[in-house]
Amino acid sequence: MSGAPSAAARGDSPHSEYVLPLRWTSDEGLDELTDYLRRLATRIPVTVVDGSPELVFARHAARWRGLVRHLPPEPWPGRNGKVAGVLTGVLLARAERVVLADDDVRYDDESLDAVLRLLDSADIVRPQNYFSVPPGQTLPWHARHDTARSLLNRAFGSDYPGTFAIRRSALFATGGYDGDVLFENLELLRTVRAAGGREVRADGVYVRRLPPTVRHFAGQRVRQAYDDFAQPVRLAVELGLLPLLIWAARRPLRLLPVAGAAVTLAEAGRRRAGGANVFPATAALWAPAWLLERAVAVWVALGWRLRGGVPYAGSRVLRAGTPMRELRRRLSHGGADDGP
Repeated sequence: MSGAPSAAARGDSPHSEYVLPLRWTSDEGLDELTDYLRRLATRIPVTVVDGSPELVFARHAARWRGLVRHLPPEPWPGRNGKVAGVLTGVLLARAERVVLADDDVRYDDESLDAVLRLLDSADIVRPQNYFSVPPGQTLPWHARHDTARSLLNRAFGSDYPGTFAIRRSALFATGGYDGDVLFENLELLRTVRAAGGREVRADGVYVRRLPPTVRHFAGQRVRQAYDDFAQPVRLAVELGLLPLLIWAARRPLRLLPVAGAAVTLAEAGRRRAGGANVFPATAALWAPAWLLERAVAVWVALGWRLRGGVPYAGSRVLRAGTPMRELRRRLSHGGADDGP
């Protein structure tokens, strides 16, 4: 573990902590992440739970010494290694209010203050991510495509971000959460709620996110569709998309109402809670393309399901998430078998 953070790294949020679980196999983007951590550490103590291979971990330790607390994850049952990183960070957090964030999430002062403030009356806060690039650069096509998914989620409720603010005690009350599911963000939310925790959906708190590489984007298409096995109603609707599109394609004009409805719904999501200030004006136009992608990907995901689960980190994960009724039953019988 790296040495204790310096006085500057302790920041000005003594009752809060930032936890970043990551696992890198290469250090592309290390300079940018280090610059972000340096800025962040002036506001809030930072813990990086690093599941990277040994040599990569050592480089990170040398680079971040004196800047953040840097440590490996503790073992936790299950194939989804991110869960071990999250639980390790929360277990060792020195504050009640914890901000959990993926390695591509970039808080500014305003969004950080907002999620921490909302924790005064909540156990878990769910902000909204949006893709952003530096001034003078254009948001890549695949980020616009994936933004359409977020907009449609917002049209029907809330999106699923790569970051939460959570009360440490609320997660401890659950005994931890299942590490053997694919949709671990949803699993965390459901587990806290099943234990009686209060969730605040902060749809108007916008937290910047870096666009993924095209390669990473492509690798996530079926996995994101597989997440819908944790949401049966949504899964049923999406499985019906491909037959509908095949039927409509016999007379191409039939596709116009489908495309129009998708754009209209996405635009409604874009305008919710001030979203037009951060989501590009053309983002809703990508909704038909996203629906077409999901119409195919969800059937591929079904094929993986029938073959024993989606490939993940060298193994297969069968379950996308645990139903709320099952989580309530488990927690009513004393919580998880092993606490964090």
